Amino acid sequence: MTLLGDDGVRAALAELPGWSGDASAITRGVKAPDFPTGIRIVDDVAEAAEAADHHPDIDIRWRSLTFTLATHSEGGVTQKDVDLAGRIDEIAARHGAR
Repeated sequence: MTLLGDDGVRAALAELPGWSGDASAITRGVKAPDFPTGIRIVDDVAEAAEAADHHPDIDIRWRSLTFTLATHSEGGVTQKDVDLAGRIDEIAARHGAR
């Protein structure tokens, strides 16, 4: 798996509104409508992550969720992170998170 350099991460982030970061990791915070919905988002992200065999770091604070992605085995951001970020965006939007 190939690491994305700073330019590659910048290009990927241009296609992922709400995400930020650098070649070491990318992060996005979302706010769920309520706590139970936040947990449902995390559950759906867990299913998508398991299917992709790629797992984000997730911080849950009431209805605020923060997702951080990096391919730890490679030491930074790869296409797997970009792909999972897109899935997280889809899941969050489906649940009405902003």
